[in-house]
Amino acid sequence: MKKEVKDTIVVELGEKLKEYPHFYLVDLAGLNAEATSNLRRKCFKNEIKMVMVKNKLLHKAFEASDIDFEAMYGTLKGTTAVMFTHTANVPAKLLKEYAKEGIPSLKAAYAEESIFVGADKLEQLVAIKSKNEVIADIVALLQSPAKNVVSALQSGANTIHGVLKTLGERPE
Repeated sequence: MKKEVKDTIVVELGEKLKEYPHFYLVDLAGLNAEATSNLRRKCFKNEIKMVMVKNKLLHKAFEASDIDFEAMYGTLKGTTAVMFTHTANVPAKLLKEYAKEGIPSLKAAYAEESIFVGADKLEQLVAIKSKNEVIADIVALLQSPAKNVVSALQSGANTIHGVLKTLGERPE
């Protein structure tokens, strides 16, 4: 590969690192062509951009980045695919489906401005909530007390109404 092509690839990887706030480094060794194609289709459906990269070129893109990815340098061995995404936990959920077979395996991830190294971090990555999930949780928490107050007021109104009706029907 010519130096100009390598430089272009490093620049493109750097642009993707800036464009996507989260990415996963995955080892695809052992996947046959059909399984790789199925994985690519699932990535596409889940809005994940999967790119096969040369480790040295990715290392250079990491070095050129404003963020310190030094903790990931040790994982750049063997075959590496990068899964770029806008939602932190989507690739983790996808990889968890494949976890039974052990392929593909997680090498490292950069999610929510934190670096996770090793396949044992997959459960932590699955547990990360997306922005929309957090907003939904907050809305549910805010609605819960209001619903309780309205429910209590309605049941109290029925109780008071019942007491007044009983007192009104009582002979003097």
